[in-house]
Amino acid sequence: MAIKEHIKFVDEDELMRLGSDAMVEVVDGEIVEMAAVGILHHFIVGNLYHILDTWVRALETGFIFPDGLLFHLFREGKRIKGSRVPDLSFVRKGSIPKGWNIERPFPGAPALAIEVMSPDDSSEEVLKKVREYLAAGSEQVWVVYPQPRELHQFRRGVSDVRTYTGSETIDVDTLFPG
Repeated sequence: MAIKEHIKFVDEDELMRLGSDAMVEVVDGEIVEMAAVGILHHFIVGNLYHILDTWVRALETGFIFPDGLLFHLFREGKRIKGSRVPDLSFVRKGSIPKGWNIERPFPGAPALAIEVMSPDDSSEEVLKKVREYLAAGSEQVWVVYPQPRELHQFRRGVSDVRTYTGSETIDVDTLFPG
């Protein structure tokens, strides 16, 4: 006899009723509140935003979004199983659906999701996020470790993880050609 797995979902309208200032994600069909972060986290996100936004604007390939944009990674209609809020994200112009209501969460995965590790983050939870982003269609996920000043680059379809330290140049040719 086959056992049917019970899959949890959150209704999108229920999620939206929490308000635009609610810092939550949907993990395995349940709403999970996100923890506040410290100033070092914001410095790192701000620096990355400035660098990437300048580059992306010059190339006119898409948009860099700071923390706060909710991406619906796994859904069935209005039923949400997984949504994440990366610390920074890149969305290609061509992947923005026609007619999408920009007041709603983004329907899909960003091309690039960046997560900055905070002292309270667990490696297991961040790796789960990485896998979810890649499974949902992200091309790359970067995980930034403030100490020891490392960036780990995960790429869809590639099993090895590239690690960059200090002032090494990150290979972004597939994300930002030009």
